[in-house]
Amino acid sequence: MHIHILGICGTFMGGIAQIAKQLGHEVSGTDQNIYPPMSTQLEALDIRLMSGYQKEHLELLKPDLVVIGNALSRGNPAVEYILNRGLRYCSGPQWLSEAVLRDRWVLAVAGTHGKTTTASMLAWILDYNDFSPGFLIGGVPLNFTQSARLGESDFFVIEADEYDTAFFDKRSKFVHYHPNTLVLNNLEYDHADIFPDVEAIKRQFHHLVRLVPEQGLIIAPSHEDEISSVLSQGCWTTVERSSIGGESEWNATLLNPDGSDFRVTFEDKNEALISWNLTGLHNVSNALSAIAAARNVGISVADSSAALNRFENVKRRMEVIYQKKGITVYDDFAHHPTAIQTTLAGLRQKVGDELIIAIVEPASNSMKQGIHQNTLGPSLKEANIGFIYRSSGMQWDMTALEQTDKQLYVMDSIDEILTALVGAVKGPCHILIMSNGHFEGLYDRLKKQLDVA
Repeated sequence: MHIHILGICGTFMGGIAQIAKQLGHEVSGTDQNIYPPMSTQLEALDIRLMSGYQKEHLELLKPDLVVIGNALSRGNPAVEYILNRGLRYCSGPQWLSEAVLRDRWVLAVAGTHGKTTTASMLAWILDYNDFSPGFLIGGVPLNFTQSARLGESDFFVIEADEYDTAFFDKRSKFVHYHPNTLVLNNLEYDHADIFPDVEAIKRQFHHLVRLVPEQGLIIAPSHEDEISSVLSQGCWTTVERSSIGGESEWNATLLNPDGSDFRVTFEDKNEALISWNLTGLHNVSNALSAIAAARNVGISVADSSAALNRFENVKRRMEVIYQKKGITVYDDFAHHPTAIQTTLAGLRQKVGDELIIAIVEPASNSMKQGIHQNTLGPSLKEANIGFIYRSSGMQWDMTALEQTDKQLYVMDSIDEILTALVGAVKGPCHILIMSNGHFEGLYDRLKKQLDVA
């Protein structure tokens, strides 16, 4: 079968392409812009890529099935051609559900934060213990160097995103996955372009809960009130809770305040020690969830911990991209105030009183609409200096962020940020760049500036 994918360079749709290719299909795809790293991964698999959504691509290729990404909507030339010609089409989640997940044991990771990291931990635990899982993750786990694979066993790990499925299916993606094991990390208001309020998100999460079989397992932190609220609406599955320094079934006891060393207990029994390169309480919580999920398919806590001691994190999750002359630059995907705060808190615990400079690009739709304008500034409290990029499309007055007792600066250009940043670097320091976008080339330009300075 020839499958053509619209929006193929997105992480999820690129993963769909990789798995379809492994199933033996002929695969091609188009995107508005063809760009690495996804483009290079796909081209290495002999997947034909075409730029733009012209109907001529479809006329030329004549695919048997078109898989349509959720970034496309009515009015798109390719979409209109598909509808006018009556071509066979479906969404990415639907294709994955029908072609891959049916008859497999699905381990899904959902939540506002930590999905990619937790799913990567879980896939690595299974792989390290010879379970050979398939997986589709919204990032590149450094233990695998690929975001998706078909796998060789009955087990499949999926990052379960609450974003909508397609222009013709406004349910959350994750309702297509029918998990046997479900991790619910957390739940906050986000995706303001899709959901009017947090209650709308909770409704989708409860749809997901309704799909987990009675003999399955749901894993959730004990302190997440919104998750508890979702479960209180009705739950027919065993739930195991986790906590840090608490009294849940799963508990972590910190041996180092930055979260780099901790003890795991299950039902008050000491099970294992973890000592790794990750920091932050959020990653400790992620680890507990991954260990609990792995135990549900037969992997002991000790064997899971052995895997996590060799876990290399995910690309763009506190990834060190520069380290010279006492200056360390990190690239992190954090783009919600809670994620920004927890990431900075973990770094502060690790580096003590050393200088931290945070650079934030508020690129998400929720940020641009001002949904988080009251929490963005406070989320940067652990940074000594904060630079916030006011990109085009901002719908609120960001100047109020500067009217605090912190050194927070709102800037309108990358040049302005670079000039101020280089001037602020006085000896050893940690520079944390946080964005879910590409930050208009800031990364490479900063590294060159630091080499010259």
